Amino acid sequence: MTKGNISLILEIKWCGFDYGETIMNGESLRNATVFGDICKALGKPEFIADKVNRSRILKEKYGGYPKLHEGHRDELYSFVLDNDPEAIELYGQKEQELLATAEGVEDALAYLQQEGIELHVVSEMKKSWDPLGSDLISRFLRRHGLVKYFKGLITPVGKVDLITNTVDSRYVGSTKEEGTIYDVIAQDLNERGIETHEAVMVGDRPNTDINPAHKRGFKTIQYTGFTDSGESKADIVINSFKELKKILRKKT
Repeated sequence: MTKGNISLILEIKWCGFDYGETIMNGESLRNATVFGDICKALGKPEFIADKVNRSRILKEKYGGYPKLHEGHRDELYSFVLDNDPEAIELYGQKEQELLATAEGVEDALAYLQQEGIELHVVSEMKKSWDPLGSDLISRFLRRHGLVKYFKGLITPVGKVDLITNTVDSRYVGSTKEEGTIYDVIAQDLNERGIETHEAVMVGDRPNTDINPAHKRGFKTIQYTGFTDSGESKADIVINSFKELKKILRKKT
């Protein structure tokens, strides 16, 4: 589904992808499975129901797993896992085992890379328990063979070059919701001769992925393959990554 002219083609040089509920599919991460396995591994099966209930409370508080996953892991660790290092380690392992990729995303990424479009993940991950490059998102990309398509991961804790593993600290403290992360991206791109109208942001949430980027002159594509978060200022709305091959081209 596209908004406006269905034959619209966006000619770009740079493309940013949101992580949660865009390239990452968290639907298979069931509370009962995750916390059941953790409690059994710790020899504490009697705590399964309590952990599942606490996790549900946090999901409802923050509007779902992706926002909890990226922005409030410290609360998950303290409120659900009682800051138990062994439980936290087990959670990280189980999480990586169960998370999946969105249908068709790798084929779309391979096409964009072949076109010569520079690709980045742009996440609202506000805190990383590991150094950037070995963080939860980078591990996900490597586990699923997607890291080869992305040049970097941009977050409020910095931008990591996934090829050299170097970190750009200019991004520290910026956020998607406030739009400041797009200000830094725009400056970064401009220094390399890329204008914001030659860049596109792909994501699911109007208030973090679409509207703030659009306000700063980026092209925007709203992805509704997992959830439809309502109307936005997106140039195009899609529900399948297959559509990216029809609407994105490298600007020469």
